[in-house]
Parts: sequence; C-alpha cells; structure tokens
Amino acid sequence: MPVSHKQAVYLAAMGIERWVSRASTDIPSSHADARSVTSTMPTSEPVVMDWDALRQQVMTCTQCALHETRTQAVFGVGNPHAELLIIGEAPGADEDRLGEPFVGRAGQLLNEMLRAVGLSREAVYIANILKCRPPNNRDPKPEEAAACVGYLYRQIDLIKPKLILALGRIAAQRLLQTDTPLGRLRQQQHVLAQTQTPLIVTYHPAYLLRSPLDKRKAWQDLLFVQKTIKSDQTAT
Repeated sequence: MPVSHKQAVYLAAMGIERWVSRASTDIPSSHADARSVTSTMPTSEPVVMDWDALRQQVMTCTQCALHETRTQAVFGVGNPHAELLIIGEAPGADEDRLGEPFVGRAGQLLNEMLRAVGLSREAVYIANILKCRPPNNRDPKPEEAAACVGYLYRQIDLIKPKLILALGRIAAQRLLQTDTPLGRLRQQQHVLAQTQTPLIVTYHPAYLLRSPLDKRKAWQDLLFVQKTIKSDQTAT
C-alpha cells in the first residue's frame, strides 16, 4: 500500500522507518476470513441506562475496592457514535489524575498511530475495561473486571461501533476469554460474544514504547483495521 507524505510523517513520529510501509501488508485469506466466536464470559449485573446516567454511575461506582484508591473514575473519551471503539486495560497514573484514557506517552503514540491511518482521537471512542486505576498499575483482578465490565458493554450498546480494537494482551484475552498469546490473536477478525461486535487485536502503545521493533507489526494491524472498516463501509 503506497504511503503518502502525511502518513510518512506520522510513521516517523511512531518511530517506524519509511521502508517498512513498502513491505507487503496483505492479510492471508485464511486469516482475513477467520472469525472466532468467543465463549460466554462472566459479567456484572446488566447496566441499562442512557449515556449521562451511565457516566454518573461510573463516576460514583463503589462495586469493587478500587474506588477506595482512585483519584477519579475514567469513563472514556471521543465520539459517542464512532465506527471504531478502542479498548485498553485500565487507567494509569496520568489517566487517574486527569480523568481521561491514554493521555501520557502511550496516549501520544496512540494518537500518532490513529493519524497514520487517517483517523483522529476525536473520531474514535477510547475506553478501558476497568474505569479505575489498579494500585501501582498492577494487572486487574478477575473480580474487578467482572464488577466493571457491565459498564463497558453498555458503552458498546450505546456507541454501536462497527469495529473494536483491543489494545494489548490483557485487554484482548479478557474480552475474548482466552489465554491464547497476543501474537496468535493478531491479524484475525474475532467477535465479542456479548455484543456480536467484530474485534481486532494489536499491541498496547505502552508495550510499543518498550519494544519499538514491534511497531512494524502494529502498523500491519492498523492497516487491517483500516481495511476492515472500509470493507464494511463498502458493504453498506
């Protein structure tokens, strides 16, 4: 796929040398056509409310112990009618302080990744499985995710995205209820069982900051996202 001058600028900001974009990014047909339907996962009590009521419920939630250590809950940000919903694992220190997901260095990289495929932070919606920061950024506990995930499912119901992009191993495995390594989940279109929403997996931006060589793989995933959205637009 040819890379425009604007894309080259964004790729440079992501730390990807331009030659990478000349590599083949075709998705093998066996992968492109693959759709793995997930098994049923445990959920919290159904959350049925409108957008404002849902936000208020999240901001005052006490369903798990994380409310005792948070500065504030992090509801989400972006276009409430977005075609693409991006889901991470949980807020970090910057997000807990500012009340917005992906606002630190990882967030800046995510912004560049989106721009590289013609998207913007304002055009998508960004949320996390957990709305409160786990102390010391530890992995979410199963009971914390179970207490919080109902909020996320209601967000999906309200947004009605055409596609979900799961960022990182923990978010991908929890959403798909699998222990399959992230590398084997990439470059396939899965289905989130609870909402029947198509889902694609890629690396978390924080991981890419630690492992910049894998930015090339993330770029392939972004092209897959772009291709999937365009294919859906053409079909409709």
